[in-house]
Amino acid sequence: MVTLTESYAGLIIAGNITGLGLGAHAIHLHETGKCQAPFTSAGGHFNPQGKHHGFLSPQGWHLGDLPNLDTPAAGKLKFDLVAPGVTLKGTNALLDADGASIVIHASRDNYFADPSGDSGSRIACGIIVLK
Repeated sequence: MVTLTESYAGLIIAGNITGLGLGAHAIHLHETGKCQAPFTSAGGHFNPQGKHHGFLSPQGWHLGDLPNLDTPAAGKLKFDLVAPGVTLKGTNALLDADGASIVIHASRDNYFADPSGDSGSRIACGIIVLK
């Protein structure tokens, strides 16, 4: 379960994960609100500004790029992340005509390689909706 809250700093993404497995996993906001396995239906990273991938890229980063999640051996993780410049509605909004999703990958994001930081296969996906 993930909760998204708009703030002056950007979109706050808070969640709890269980059963993900030990180690680092990339997490990204994706451009399409579809989650059909193997989750390629979620499209690419949310990138309305057409930037390069990764926080270490001198060309900027996708607005959907987020810090890696490091899951402990117990397999349970609570996290709070901020996506600067991202909104639910309005400028740089996730909730457009085709929606958006949040995807977790099998491996860590190296924060540089385009288009997805060599983060491996998509192992979990959730459609972003208003409640």
